[in-house]
Amino acid sequence: MAILLGLGVFLWGLHVLEVTPGRLIDGIGQLGKVFMLMMPPAVTEHVWEYIRAIGETLAMAFLGTLVASVIAIPLAMMGARNIMPLGPVRFLVRRSSDVVRGIDSLVWAIFFVSVVGLGPFAGILAIAVNDIGVLTKLYAEAMENTDREQVKGVRATGADSAQTIGFGVLPQVMPVFLGNSLYFLESNLRSATILGVVGAGGIGFFLMDRMMISAWREVALIVIMVLITVACIDALSRMLRTRLIGSSKE
Repeated sequence: MAILLGLGVFLWGLHVLEVTPGRLIDGIGQLGKVFMLMMPPAVTEHVWEYIRAIGETLAMAFLGTLVASVIAIPLAMMGARNIMPLGPVRFLVRRSSDVVRGIDSLVWAIFFVSVVGLGPFAGILAIAVNDIGVLTKLYAEAMENTDREQVKGVRATGADSAQTIGFGVLPQVMPVFLGNSLYFLESNLRSATILGVVGAGGIGFFLMDRMMISAWREVALIVIMVLITVACIDALSRMLRTRLIGSSKE
C-alpha cells in the first residue's frame, strides 16, 4: 500500500510539474548540443582573469567558513544542554539557528548584495550567516555527546565552570569542530561559485557572463578550472581530516 501511495504521489508530482517524456528527450538533445559547442575548451587571453577570480572565490569560501566557525563556538555553548543550564537561552539559540540555516546561502547573497553592494564581501557574509546556523547545531550536538566522566574528572580537581569547559569539553570536541569546518570549506567553495552569479564576485560572475553571450568554449574552460580547484581542495581537506581524526584516536 505504501509503495502504491508513493508511486501515486510521484506520478502526480510529474503531472503537476509538467514533466513529460517528450520534454526529457528534447532536454537531453539540447544538452548534447551545448556540450558539443563547449568542445574543445578555449584558452583565451582572459585566463589570468579567471585565475584571479578563482582566487577570489577561494578567499570568499575560506573567510566565510572561518568567520562562521569562530562565531558558532560560543553560540553552540549557549545551545548545549550540558553547558547552558538556562532553558530559554538554549531555546532562543536553537530556534534562531533553525531560522538562519533554513534560508539558502543564495538568498542571503541576494540580500547582502542589496545591502553592501556587489562584490565578494556580500558573498563572505552570505556564506558565514548560513554556516553559522548549521555549525551552531552541529557543534552543540557534539558538546552534548561528550564523555561525562572526563568532564567530572576535571571538575573533581576543583576547576570552575570555565576551566571545566576548557579542559573537559573542548579537547573532546575540537577534532569534530575542525573536521566539520574543513568539510564546510569544501562545500562553500562550490557555493561561492554559484554566489558570483547574483553579484557576489568570484569566478561565478565570469561563468554567468560567458553563458549569457553563449561563449561556450570559454564556459568549458571555466568549468574545468573550477573542477580542478575543487578537486585539489577536496584532496587537501580529506588529508587534513584523516590526520586530525587519526591524531584524536591516538
